[in-house]
Amino acid sequence: MFLKNIFIECVLLYFVTLNTSFVNTMTKQQIKNSGKILKKACMSKNDVTEDQISDIDKGKFIEDKNVMCYIACVYSMSQVVKNNKFVHDAMVKQVDMMFPTEMRDAVKASIANCRGVAKNYKDICEASFWTAKCMYEFDPANFVFA
Repeated sequence: MFLKNIFIECVLLYFVTLNTSFVNTMTKQQIKNSGKILKKACMSKNDVTEDQISDIDKGKFIEDKNVMCYIACVYSMSQVVKNNKFVHDAMVKQVDMMFPTEMRDAVKASIANCRGVAKNYKDICEASFWTAKCMYEFDPANFVFA
């Protein structure tokens, strides 16, 4: 049953992503809302609570392995982490497809600024955590996370 729910959520995420390519951009709130599917799936996979992860987009990064792996899961399900490596071109492509025009340059600057962070960590969970934190610290106003 759990795997069936994950599959359904992934299919829904696919259609949300597909739909955004026709719309061309979403608002910041719509981006956040579309991440709810990822959030739900990754929370259960990584045994984290709402309290631990609810304020990541506000800069609350709890240094806990499960939280780190939750962030990696969200990135992986978002297709910006593949084979335990960040695909920065995929991150930029998603920004161009989904983010409002007024946010694009700022978010892409965060991605560029934090591009090398992941190389400092062999573990994808740590790499994801510190990359997300770097992006938040670089530009808190334009940081969006599930």
